[in-house]
Amino acid sequence: MFVLIRGAGDLASGVALRLWHSGFDVVMTDIEHPTCIRRTVSFAEAVINGRTDVEDVSAQKAENITHMKELLKRNILPVFVDPECRCFSELKPDILVDAILAKRNLGTKITDAPIVIGVGPGFEAGVDCHAVVETMRGHTLGRVIYDGSALSNTNIPGRIGGFAGERVLRAPADGVFRGTHQIGDEVAAGDIVGYVGDKPMICTIGGVLRGLLADGTKTHEGMKAGDVDPRGKREYCDTVSDKALSVAGGVLEAILHLYTVKGDF
Repeated sequence: MFVLIRGAGDLASGVALRLWHSGFDVVMTDIEHPTCIRRTVSFAEAVINGRTDVEDVSAQKAENITHMKELLKRNILPVFVDPECRCFSELKPDILVDAILAKRNLGTKITDAPIVIGVGPGFEAGVDCHAVVETMRGHTLGRVIYDGSALSNTNIPGRIGGFAGERVLRAPADGVFRGTHQIGDEVAAGDIVGYVGDKPMICTIGGVLRGLLADGTKTHEGMKAGDVDPRGKREYCDTVSDKALSVAGGVLEAILHLYTVKGDF
């Protein structure tokens, strides 16, 4: 079966990785200038650099639909710049997964594919998709919802290593981001890891820099621009997170459940 995933950030990439390993053909779409911060585990990096690897799966930027199909034949995951996901009408995927994580529906409809799955808040199962997968850390993370919506966004990051909001780095101003560190660096509270213009972005806790915007990314003040992991494990920067795998498991469950129910592929 063929899966089209909207979004190619870290959670979407966790979904793509699990589905790829499960034998699905996967194509991802993203915007021209991705704003993901966990870039070492995001297939969106293929848009920026032309190609990237997430764990054991290679991805490449696709120039058009013909190129997508060529890449799939070579066992390379295609990432296509298509913010409105207009390609779905030509690709005719069996499954559409909206994992943009915009906290609202940006146009996905339940009629877009035989199986449509929304990831996180902004979708209502039975209305604009067939199932929703919960993304909020806690007891319900990764659960599949077939009637209703995911929990509302609180704008409070989940707690990791005893820290929640303190681990997230936010752009200090409107402008263009320039990093002074790299993902995987050890940092301490008070360290400057980047600038927007002449305004520094300063760590409030110590740990390993797990996420950072790409240089040249346009920002607005308060925009999520980095992530410090207080657990201090450098290897966590190069593998998809427990959260991403949990969400991916929910997406896989939803596909298998809906396939057995619908059974018209």
